[in-house]
Amino acid sequence: MRRPAAFGCGPAASGCGLAAFGCALSALGLVACAGCARPADPSHPKVALLLSTLQEERYQKDKAYFEAAAKKLGLTPFTLAADNDNARQLNEVEDALARGAKVLVIQPTDSAAAGAYVSKAHEHGVPVVAYDRDIKNGAVDYYVAHDSFKVGALQAEAAVQATGGEGNYVLLDGQSGHSVAIEIARGYYSVLQPLIDAGKVHVVVEKSHDAWSPEQALKTVEDAISKTQGHIAAILANNSGMARGAVQAVQAARLPHVFIAGADADAANVEYVCEGKQSVEVLKAIKPLAERAAEVAAQLARTGMVAARGGALAGEGSGGGKTPVAAVAVELVNPANARSLVIDSGFQSASALPACK
Repeated sequence: MRRPAAFGCGPAASGCGLAAFGCALSALGLVACAGCARPADPSHPKVALLLSTLQEERYQKDKAYFEAAAKKLGLTPFTLAADNDNARQLNEVEDALARGAKVLVIQPTDSAAAGAYVSKAHEHGVPVVAYDRDIKNGAVDYYVAHDSFKVGALQAEAAVQATGGEGNYVLLDGQSGHSVAIEIARGYYSVLQPLIDAGKVHVVVEKSHDAWSPEQALKTVEDAISKTQGHIAAILANNSGMARGAVQAVQAARLPHVFIAGADADAANVEYVCEGKQSVEVLKAIKPLAERAAEVAAQLARTGMVAARGGALAGEGSGGGKTPVAAVAVELVNPANARSLVIDSGFQSASALPACK
């Protein structure tokens, strides 16, 4: 917030060096006035949420929930998004540090490349919380994430039940190198590997997709349909966007009875589930994830430590050490429970899901 003219924006104000007209504009927030800005309040430390992207529906929720929780905890939060660009995210790390952030909460564009972000932050004495995705090659101070392995296991278990544990499967993985994509795929194989070994399930296509692209996933499924002459039993997608690509491809090919699973519970996908176009979604509730990250950031900003609490467990950290982990639960959404899990919880509005009433 900038001060009005009466608090140092007069023509003689040493920090502004502007005519009265310019400072009047500054008071209205229309031009910058360096001498008029309030000094940083040490009792409300700055924390930065660095998201991989804001282009997907769910990440608008991450931003809103994190910032609201951080403000309630007396922090001064700000959010930057990198549009899935590693170089841009590194620049944003440097920007956040220059702006005086006391903690960086980072959802990495690339889990391996993000080790450099941690090193840079630690050089400035700033702790790092890995958010939603692990950070490799760098000793992060905390990791807050959904149980991604469980996402994959839930999808695969539902697919096996629906298909009788046999047939051609297509696996749509997220961006190569992302810890979430790796863990979801690990969940898939924890369920499917015995059936693969027995020759009952055949993974005819498994592919990673840049930026978790629905358009690329659409093309992958189209290719799989062509490769198998339409004989596909199940399609498991790491997120909602890629599941939408799968639904589009299957509908265009007029294939009946293809099991399709997604994750994130975007409104369009939950509506698909209620309409019967998609089989299941996995709900990864954003509010508890973002609020836990804000709690961790507040404790790190003020004490440098995080108090133990229920739900925290020791997980394998980067660099071979142990990183404290808060694993947030996930739930399978189907037509029978969509309303209670998604609408009644407030995750999506009833107006966005007319088929789920």
